[in-house]
Amino acid sequence: MTELLTAAFAPTHLEVINDSAKHRGHSGDDGSGESHFTVAIESAAFAGKSRLERQRMVNAALGDIPGNRVHALAIRAFAPGQA
Repeated sequence: MTELLTAAFAPTHLEVINDSAKHRGHSGDDGSGESHFTVAIESAAFAGKSRLERQRMVNAALGDIPGNRVHALAIRAFAPGQA
């Protein structure tokens, strides 16, 4: 995820946090330890975009990862100076 997001957005800040341990045994936990993630990303590419547009941009950059290889993805996307 880090490589895909870096290539797509040249972020000034990027965190990809694996939250899977918090969801062990819950719906969507496949036992891989890589089912739930949070992405916090700051990029000039998000300037002037709505929250929904930003989330769609991140999902598009990640391709088949959300919904297929990752059960849940929380996205915090913002432009520089908006955090």
